Amino acid sequence: MHNHPDQQPPTEIENLPSFEGEIRVYHSAVAIYYAPSDLCGAGGLYHEHICSTPLFHGHERRDTVFVVLDESKGGMEGMEIGRVLLFFSFHYRQESFSCALTNWFIHDEEPDRDTGMWTVQLERDRQGQPTIEVIDIDTIARGAHLLPIYGSSRVPDDFSHHGALDSYNSFFVNHFIDHHAHKFITTS
Repeated sequence: MHNHPDQQPPTEIENLPSFEGEIRVYHSAVAIYYAPSDLCGAGGLYHEHICSTPLFHGHERRDTVFVVLDESKGGMEGMEIGRVLLFFSFHYRQESFSCALTNWFIHDEEPDRDTGMWTVQLERDRQGQPTIEVIDIDTIARGAHLLPIYGSSRVPDDFSHHGALDSYNSFFVNHFIDHHAHKFITTS
């Protein structure tokens, strides 16, 4: 598909190209971006670790990220949120590929009127399963912070934050987490 972006991928596994190489799996990646107003200082670069690991302090950790889908559109209009299930890389025909396996969180058409934050929901296929897609790691801009939209029912006292992405239907994209996130998300 890399060489022929207008073609649809084969639907039958027998029609896919043969691959007998090595696939390397990683549990984290580092996003580096320009953020002059953050702790890195004026004119500097900022970095953050994005994790996707089956065991982190006794629990699974699958971070969410901003994925740039259309660079011509500013802010959230050109992005979606992905939940990284796996980082991996491989070589194919003398070319290296670094990828992420993600679930998609799709945003509404405009920010919430009351909070000014974008809302997202986990995208599901026709069978109700979360959509999964392999993306190029270079489309990941930085980590994303999602806040559950709690609704009117009480959160149980024994609720663990580790399961929040699987327990709620909708989330706010928190642009108040730092100055760069605010500017990055709200730029139109």
